[in-house]
Amino acid sequence: MIPLFSTEQIRNADKYAIEQLKIPGIVLMENASISIFDSIRKNMKSLDRSSVIGIVAGKGNNGGDAFAVARHFINSGFSVKIIFAGKRNELSGDAETNFTILTKLLKHIGSSELLLYKSKKDLSKLKSCDVIIDGLLGTGTKGEVREPYRSIIEYANQLDSIKVAIDLPSGLNLTTATASTIINADLTITLADYKTGLFYGKGYEFAGQVEKGSIGIGSEYFDNQNVSEYLIEPEDAFLGLPQKKKVSHKYSNGKVLAIAGSGKYPGAASLLVRSLFQVGTGAALLAFPKSVRNFISSNIGETVFAPYNDKEKEHLTTSNITELKPQINWADVIAIGSGLGRDEETLEAVASIIKKEKNKKMVIDADAIYAVGEIGYSQFDFKNKIFTPHHAEFAHLIDVTIEELQLNLLNYGSEFAQQSGSILVLKGAPTIIFLPNGEKLINSTGNVGMAKFGSGDVLTGVISGLTSYSKNIESAIITGVYLHGLSADLLIEQETEYGITATKIEENLPSAISFLRNSII
Repeated sequence: MIPLFSTEQIRNADKYAIEQLKIPGIVLMENASISIFDSIRKNMKSLDRSSVIGIVAGKGNNGGDAFAVARHFINSGFSVKIIFAGKRNELSGDAETNFTILTKLLKHIGSSELLLYKSKKDLSKLKSCDVIIDGLLGTGTKGEVREPYRSIIEYANQLDSIKVAIDLPSGLNLTTATASTIINADLTITLADYKTGLFYGKGYEFAGQVEKGSIGIGSEYFDNQNVSEYLIEPEDAFLGLPQKKKVSHKYSNGKVLAIAGSGKYPGAASLLVRSLFQVGTGAALLAFPKSVRNFISSNIGETVFAPYNDKEKEHLTTSNITELKPQINWADVIAIGSGLGRDEETLEAVASIIKKEKNKKMVIDADAIYAVGEIGYSQFDFKNKIFTPHHAEFAHLIDVTIEELQLNLLNYGSEFAQQSGSILVLKGAPTIIFLPNGEKLINSTGNVGMAKFGSGDVLTGVISGLTSYSKNIESAIITGVYLHGLSADLLIEQETEYGITATKIEENLPSAISFLRNSII
């Protein structure tokens, strides 16, 4: 796991460096600027002395970093256009020092220039730039972005130039990973260490590739910080792959009962149960309405039907619970919810099964999540339960609006997992796992091609399958979430995001497992 740090922890790193290590702030800024310069050159090998570098700088320390970076590019023979979105008398400390050094240097360099921003016309200087380096706003950003920063950000985003953000994309509220106006960066060089807000919400959307830059203080400070947020690495997913014994048999490799699908939504059940066997499940039963079993009878692979008498209603009712009790007792894991529909008697049946089966491992998805939300999750015991909602489903579950959820995503997710005692797998870009101990694990795989019908049903199948025969539920979930995204990432190397479907993700799971093994071993 890669630890992720809060804005406060990063700010305190500067304080630690200055007060404990006695490193002057100007030295920290110089270390940061060298690291940024080196990172840009490493990631953009096509840049040469014919390339024009644009820099937009604010009056804070991010602006000071930008002035120092401008100096390094000028000294390396590049033509640099710097636009300062402030007034000289607004600068102070190390930022003012680097501004002064830069202005003196420019008196001797004819190909580069520094412009004090006065109007939008000044931004035309950026049109000729191959790269635009963003040093406008820092970690203190909250609320609406004010002028002139808004105009500069909006103008820069319209240009085809490569955008590089210093520390974070300007406009991003790192604490909540929200923003109204934000630089759309291709590369973000985050200083000191990785910050949580860059890996979810608007940070995930706008930060581009995130690379760690150095301020020259080593790792001791960060090693001693309390961390509850992490980025999942390939090694974590590999360690969670359940080990199969040479003498194992089908029933020792996991038994899953899927209570999924209905006459209205048969496809969800098919995707779920086919995914089970792609991740090594030994045995699977599909509880499905008897009257419409022909809808998917040829599309469920090795799964065995457990048809229940739906009396031509084409959906689950409370009268089927007793009928399914032997299969429920047989299963190591129950996957419930996908495609069941929201008929009142179906929701009642689902809630009854979840309440009665307190000790059974269960993956609760889709319409089953809705059923819990209608009653109120505080009415249930969620020991050994895994929830897999997307954002809208989770907002309904905890009775908040989507807007409220997105403004406080990590807190809402963590509070639910801790209060309910369940594991929450919040599907999205990216998917985030919330554990009952307060830890939040952000997935590092997946792409926009996954935003299709059925993708969530595949994830439910993968998690259900792996947890059915794993000794460690948390590790199995981490592996399942990572593999689900990895399968899509491997597909996007072969085709565009337009053509990725849930079926392709499901069928590509064995290749994802093989790729993961080969990349680690």
